[in-house]
Amino acid sequence: MPATKFICPSGSEVPIRKCLASCPEGTRCLLHPTLSAIAASTRRKLRQPSVTELIIGTREAFLKKTTDYAIDPQARLFALSGSAVHAAHAGQAEAFLSEARFYNDAFCGQIDLYGDVLGDGIPTLADLKTVGSYKALKALGLEAVDVATGDTYKSGERKGQPKTRKEWVPGGRRDVRDWALQLNAYRYLLEREGFPVGRMVVQLLVRDAGLEVASRRGIDRGGYLIEINRVSDRWIERYFKLKSRRLFEALWTGRIPGTCRSNERWQEDRKCRDFCEVRGACDYAQSLKAKEKEVA
Repeated sequence: MPATKFICPSGSEVPIRKCLASCPEGTRCLLHPTLSAIAASTRRKLRQPSVTELIIGTREAFLKKTTDYAIDPQARLFALSGSAVHAAHAGQAEAFLSEARFYNDAFCGQIDLYGDVLGDGIPTLADLKTVGSYKALKALGLEAVDVATGDTYKSGERKGQPKTRKEWVPGGRRDVRDWALQLNAYRYLLEREGFPVGRMVVQLLVRDAGLEVASRRGIDRGGYLIEINRVSDRWIERYFKLKSRRLFEALWTGRIPGTCRSNERWQEDRKCRDFCEVRGACDYAQSLKAKEKEVA
C-alpha cells in the first residue's frame, strides 16, 4: 500500500488526505501541488514487482506493501526534482525510447532512455540519477591521496617535513552495485523484446555541485557519465526471480521476511537507523533504536 501519512516539520504525523485538505499546523511547509505530487509518487499499481523494489531488502518491500507508514515530504524533494529531470529529457527524446515499462513473468522495469543517445551509433541504455557529491565521488571511485605542496613545516614536531594536502583522484573501487543491478535488469528486459543494448550508462546530476563541500570532495562538475559493466543474463535472471519469488511468498503467507541483507541496510545499519521509511514497523530497526537509548 502507498504511504498514508506525512511527517510534518514539527515531527508530528498527519494523514495525507487531511494534510492536503487543510494544513493542520496552520501554515504549509510546501506548496499544495508539491505535496500532491509527493503523495502521488508513492502510488504505483503494477502487476509485477519493479526492479527497484527488488533491489531493496525484501523485508522493506514487504512492509511498504502491507503496513501504514509515514513519509517526510522534505526528504522526498530531491526524488521529485529527479522526476522533473526525467520529464525534461522525455520531452526531448522523440527519436529515442523513453519512460517505457517492460514486463516479464517475475518483474518489471521502466527505462529512462534507450537509443543512440551519445550520437556514436551504439544502442545505449541510459539512466538519469540526481545525487549528492558524496554519492558521486563513491560512484566515480575517487580516493583521497596526499599531495606535496612544495612547502615544509617551519616549527613544531614536524619541522622540516614536507607539507601535503588531500586531493581526490580516480583509481578507487567504484560503488555502483545497485545501479549495475538496475541497468542490467532493464537491459535483460529490453533485449528480450528485441532491443539490442551495446552500452549502459548512468548520467549523474550532482545537486550540490559548485558548493565548497563538493569541491573538497573532488567533484568539480555538475554532471558525469558513468559506464556500467554488463552482468551475465543468468545471474540477473536468478537474482531477480529469486527476490520476486520471496516477496510474493511473503505477501501470500503474510509472514514478514527475514532481516534485510547487510548491504541493503548500508554501512553500520545507517538505512535502518535513519532512512528506511518503514523502520517503525521493523523489529530489527526498533531493536537498534532501543540499544541507542540504552547507551544514551
